Amino acid sequence: MAPRRPAALRGDDSQDLRGHLIATAARLLGERGSAGLGVRDIARAAQVADGVLYNYFDDKDDLLAQALLAHVAATFSAMPPMPAPGAGTVAGSLAQFIDSGLAQLRQVAPAFAGLLSQPGVLARFHAMVGGDAAFGAAGEDDGGPGSGPGTGSGPGTGSGPGTGSGEAAEAAGAAGPEDDDGPRGLPDMLKHYLRAEQRLGRIAADADVEAATVLVVGAIHGEVLPRVIFSPPGRPPDASAPGLGARLAATVLAGIGPGARAGVS
Repeated sequence: MAPRRPAALRGDDSQDLRGHLIATAARLLGERGSAGLGVRDIARAAQVADGVLYNYFDDKDDLLAQALLAHVAATFSAMPPMPAPGAGTVAGSLAQFIDSGLAQLRQVAPAFAGLLSQPGVLARFHAMVGGDAAFGAAGEDDGGPGSGPGTGSGPGTGSGPGTGSGEAAEAAGAAGPEDDDGPRGLPDMLKHYLRAEQRLGRIAADADVEAATVLVVGAIHGEVLPRVIFSPPGRPPDASAPGLGARLAATVLAGIGPGARAGVS
């Protein structure tokens, strides 16, 4: 006998029960984080019996990993796209990217923080987004100036929660127009943009785009993750200081050495 459809789905043929369970769990991750989130909580919110979840998922880890993927995708799909290369100013576009990245990471990071004690969920999510390839070395060089080895996009340098490649990045709309595959996640989004501006001459030809990407995306993670880790469970991390994106963008573009270039557009 097929499980009875929950009241929330009666008369709605647009979503199957499995999708409803994933969507419900993803909503709970967004609203309260993952700390203490159990099967019973999800079942009650979805208006189904606890055992129904096991008709559609291998176990709790499977459900939470699917929900985490959906939560990340939904959050990053709302991130404004990078402005077109050549539009506005590089400083303004970079500031927008930083502010948007901070906002999106503040939404997804609490879900990951609460799952640190559940390695099975994180392992499944890791596999879903492409395994080590999504968190290791940066994507294949596109031949732009300023690229080089040793500038990976791992957790410490920018890929972290919500910015991996593969299914999650595709679902999150992270792919950009530069090529068929498109950039994946925050590091590749920024790298592709900066290289395009470099080709237009709005960034110095000898600028190290890879290093700049690591600096910017690493700063986004460094600004959010400690706040998440040390915030009480269920409390969203504090917002960054106003204007941080613009200040960081100006500093990166101008440099800090005595002979640093000034007046970068």
